Amino acid sequence: MLTIRFDELGLRAGDRVLDVGAGFGRHVYECARRGAHVVALDYAPDEVGQTRNTLAAMVEAGEITADKLVGVLRGDARRLPFPDGSFDIVITSEVLEHLQDDVSAIAEMVRVLRPGGRSAATVPAWLPEPLNWK
Repeated sequence: MLTIRFDELGLRAGDRVLDVGAGFGRHVYECARRGAHVVALDYAPDEVGQTRNTLAAMVEAGEITADKLVGVLRGDARRLPFPDGSFDIVITSEVLEHLQDDVSAIAEMVRVLRPGGRSAATVPAWLPEPLNWK
């Protein structure tokens, strides 16, 4: 289930997108399908491995081209390993509520977003969350 509205975000082919807390990659897959150059970052090693494998399978199946996959890596949202202004779009979905220091994570996401870039963040809402997962 996608929680980011990519049409409203203005995602365009060629955009450099970072998904912070990508999990198993649901938003990364959509970004790549839309022609973005994607980087998936997550703290959980099993999720990083699964996302890497799924994206490789998408390339093999011809769903996306290999140049759309910039990387899938394990990392900490509070210390992003990218230079300032590296991305056109930064997304994070259902992640901030799990971080004790969400303010530092948000500051890092802003730091790696290029001037004039776009971002989207979602957090669970009380009623929709249990409905979505049923």
